[in-house]
Amino acid sequence: MPTSRAEVPTEHASRYLQQLCKHWAHKFNVAFDPGHGTIDLPTARVALDAADDRLVVAVTTDDPAALDRTEGVVAEHIRRFAFREDLIFDWTREG
Repeated sequence: MPTSRAEVPTEHASRYLQQLCKHWAHKFNVAFDPGHGTIDLPTARVALDAADDRLVVAVTTDDPAALDRTEGVVAEHIRRFAFREDLIFDWTREG
């Protein structure tokens, strides 16, 4: 299954993980704690892992065309939460 992964340097990874999960919890199936979260979107699954110095985001989907869209939507939302810092999403494709 196609997967895209980004390791985003930040000291606020847990905060952004929780904000994104709470933001989408009213629309999608979401599970999270301060260190890990999953969001089941209609065309993809987003997994988030918080470390002290980075947020790891993985997008998995059966639809390769959805990978680009989902990367953009996830990055855009997290960047809105992180308006005080300039986050860099360097996506790497796997599978």
